[in-house]
Amino acid sequence: MFGRLGAPEIILILVVIILLFGAKKLPDMARSLGKSARILKSEAKAMKDENKSSTTPAGPPNDDEQPSQRTIQAAPGDVTSSRPVNEPTDTTKR
Repeated sequence: MFGRLGAPEIILILVVIILLFGAKKLPDMARSLGKSARILKSEAKAMKDENKSSTTPAGPPNDDEQPSQRTIQAAPGDVTSSRPVNEPTDTTKR
């Protein structure tokens, strides 16, 4: 539909991006995009590890048990932006 992008088209796209956002905003935008990618990657890894280590049978949860609290980190070693997360519980009766 659009064909292949050559060097002139890519340069034109970059110039338009710089004009729209400004040269001072681009590093901040790239930094926040990288941080978001790290968060997504760490969450996907945590979910994968959680599924592998889950050995409890899938049954109704006991009311006596308190769910363990997880901590989400924005980046490895970044403890300033860590925050505890409460897992959602299904309280509806079926």
